[in-house]
Amino acid sequence: MTREQEINRGINQRSPRTRNRIFRFILESPAPVSKQEIVNALNLSLPTVHQKLQELLAGHLIRVGEVQKSTGGRPPVAYTVEENACYAIGLSVSANHLRFLLSNLKRQQLAYKKIRLKPEEWTMERLFSEMDLFIKENKVDQDRILGIGITIPGILNRNANRILLSPTLPAQKFSLQGLQKQSRYPIFITNDTKASALAELINRPAEERRKPFLYLLLEYGVGGAVCLDGKILHGSNGRSAEFGHMCLEPDGLLCNCGKHGCLEAYCGALRFTRDLGLTTEEFFQGLKEGKPELVDLWEDVLEHLAMALVNLHLAFDYDIVLGGFVSEYMANYLPHLRELAARRDPFLNGEPADYLSIGKLQNAGMIGAAWHFISSFVSQV
Repeated sequence: MTREQEINRGINQRSPRTRNRIFRFILESPAPVSKQEIVNALNLSLPTVHQKLQELLAGHLIRVGEVQKSTGGRPPVAYTVEENACYAIGLSVSANHLRFLLSNLKRQQLAYKKIRLKPEEWTMERLFSEMDLFIKENKVDQDRILGIGITIPGILNRNANRILLSPTLPAQKFSLQGLQKQSRYPIFITNDTKASALAELINRPAEERRKPFLYLLLEYGVGGAVCLDGKILHGSNGRSAEFGHMCLEPDGLLCNCGKHGCLEAYCGALRFTRDLGLTTEEFFQGLKEGKPELVDLWEDVLEHLAMALVNLHLAFDYDIVLGGFVSEYMANYLPHLRELAARRDPFLNGEPADYLSIGKLQNAGMIGAAWHFISSFVSQV
């Protein structure tokens, strides 16, 4: 029996909006909550809350959590979400790797796996065999898997069934229609940067989610997203915020898109992996050891990145969040990057560019893609 069938069997379908509000409140609460806390927060009557909690308990969507400390009389019971009532999988497809992530209702990362692939190893069969192995290795109940969210480093058409442009992906060997037909689970395919920005957005406290920000993904390619009023902007043609293909140097380095001088050509990870024959880990280890040729290259990367970041800040006047696997190595370099940006920013007067920060989530794109199915599930409770 699927989780949707269990919901339909175990939960009274009357007043679904009230039940959904209560479930969402419990889901988003960092600690177990009591009936009275729900009553106060949602302005509901105690009998209504009691009834809806019984429905959620019957549907195995919540459980009794910690019994709260009593101020006299019987200690109040607290409730928390059954976070493993169902799962979703995020799959990142990139130039050299497949990455898998298992997420539950609380957006917790339960398992992760990274596989390096050579160009000749790209086949649909390999992708699904690795997916099946990941599920088996982690002993996941297949009936509890809501779906697989797949991130692609490229622009998709409106129906997400065709890649319009993907400079870093071996797209000629990658059929989105084939994915949808061969998968035993529901499939959702999305742009990697938009998914990463969404994960960053939903990970923020509720009161901060309407604050606008820009997201810049630094991986093999460079992508962008604009977050405004709690939503990701997609543009008229689904191509908004393609910051990676802004031209920084006319007639500069050749970009993966075929043009010259793009931000991606200067700051994408392929510049120090493919071009140097190093893995990302090897590059940053060499950088840590102070190898002169790597130090010089990295300084050039940061100079061009600072140039782009200042241009974006001048255009939007929003905070900018750096994400992607390259950003996971950048904590020690962020002060220097802020200084480089401040030198170019005409409004800072020598102050560091504090509008720059590093995303709080690793594997954000996979979390964002998996959230497509989790949010759909939550909306039906």
